[in-house]
Amino acid sequence: MTLRCLLVDDNQHFLLAARDLLEREGLTVAATAEDSAGALGRAAELHPDVALVDINLGGESGFDLAARLAPIPVIMISTHSGEDYADLIAASPAIGFLSKIELSAIAVRDLVAAR
Repeated sequence: MTLRCLLVDDNQHFLLAARDLLEREGLTVAATAEDSAGALGRAAELHPDVALVDINLGGESGFDLAARLAPIPVIMISTHSGEDYADLIAASPAIGFLSKIELSAIAVRDLVAAR
């Protein structure tokens, strides 16, 4: 079964590049969103298997969005290392964290399978 992902980031260039990468590697990016409102609307409409959410959505917190997306599993993503946000990630409902540099379909599948 192919995982259907919701990809949320305030950087449109990253959204395009990440979508291309993940789809080439066999995931389906069901939708993208640049902010919390868009993400919540697309999640309600499409019921993705997992959401990949940037920690910093401009003026919005990706952690706040992760809590609002429940029960959809959320993987937090960032250009920063997970060590920078370790306490916040541990306290969040997210199932894991991926650095944007480490983003891959295999890494997403592994985190979803481990939950």
